[in-house]
Amino acid sequence: MSSNSAFASAVPSTLPRVAIVTGASRGIGRAIALGLAQNGCDILLTARDRERLDAVASEIRLLGRRAEFVVADLRERGAAAEIVAAALAGFDRIDILVNNAGATKRGDFESLTDDDWADGFALKLHGAVRLTRAAWPHLRAAHGAVVNIAGVGGRTPGSEFTIGGSVNAAVLAFTKALADVGVRDEVQVNALNPGYIRTDRFAARLQKLAAARGVTLAEAERRIVAEEQMTRIGEPADVAAAVSFIVSPAARYLHGASIDLDGGQTKTL
Repeated sequence: MSSNSAFASAVPSTLPRVAIVTGASRGIGRAIALGLAQNGCDILLTARDRERLDAVASEIRLLGRRAEFVVADLRERGAAAEIVAAALAGFDRIDILVNNAGATKRGDFESLTDDDWADGFALKLHGAVRLTRAAWPHLRAAHGAVVNIAGVGGRTPGSEFTIGGSVNAAVLAFTKALADVGVRDEVQVNALNPGYIRTDRFAARLQKLAAARGVTLAEAERRIVAEEQMTRIGEPADVAAAVSFIVSPAARYLHGASIDLDGGQTKTL
């Protein structure tokens, strides 16, 4: 039997059982956690907001799945080990890791400080690298999956997203490199690049744009869609559905991929 055939045969016929989701207290992370729970996963949630994490955990339990959470700041070096230890204590295994945490500061290049840059990389890149390293032995044992949530800015950077674009590009490069290790260790590795998604951050940007142009929120949204030549603004549920598919047995051949989920916003090959 070839190694690829062995890899396929090791994958369970249903969704893996335990997932860690970072940045899970709101927005995209919350939706991913709920989507995986709806597809049969138990979830270890992590973020910095205890009250919101507790609320998401309660939602998951209402779906009939188990949920635990860890309040942690992934910029801190010890956070990764704490999160993995909590997952093992609560569930005895790790099948999926979704590296979603990581907001970066927007703004003009000349106004962005060294601390702004360091903070952006510390959370979204370094935090993901540390957590993946800590979880890897358990993902390898489970023939599991990693999904890195990057963003279209990593493919098409813009002047107001200098840090975010740079960090996302680094996450995509990390994904490609890790995918080679995943072939060796039978761990699936992919990245997902959301575009405009209706989150609190998007709402704040929309309000700013509407005020600057003197238009309603609805008109500001319509203009974004028209100017970017895209189908619509995405919903957190769109990202959740994509993640649930990526880690399902039906998508196991998908490996080392960088998938744009942006309604057609990205025009480059």
